[in-house]
Amino acid sequence: MTKHTLGTYPHMLGFEQLERLLERTAKTGNEGYPPFNIEQTSDFSYRITLAVAGFGEEDLSITVEDRQLVIRGRQGDDSEGRVFLHRGIAARQFQRSFVLADGVEVGEAAMENGLLHVDLTRAKPETVVQTIQIKKG
Repeated sequence: MTKHTLGTYPHMLGFEQLERLLERTAKTGNEGYPPFNIEQTSDFSYRITLAVAGFGEEDLSITVEDRQLVIRGRQGDDSEGRVFLHRGIAARQFQRSFVLADGVEVGEAAMENGLLHVDLTRAKPETVVQTIQIKKG
């Protein structure tokens, strides 16, 4: 069976970067932790919300690396000297990556009741009409 790529369709010119982006997105390796929501808050804005109970602001980092929003969490182990009869809340680290389209910018981030909110905005696309002159040969 032949694998079709965007380059195999003759009417789709210049989409190689999109194809690489899709491949990179498939390789981000996000696990199921922490759970998150993505909501559209207006026609040109979004909000990513991660459930980060037990993490403080100092335990989290948010960066944009090569058009990827990367959110990392790392908690210190404070269990020294404590005896747990059951430990269901583990101090664990995580990394969540979200690929950003061109024109999407990261805005504010805020913590509220164990939830980390990251706001994104997308530039409003402009309609461009271009007339091409035909030279006489």
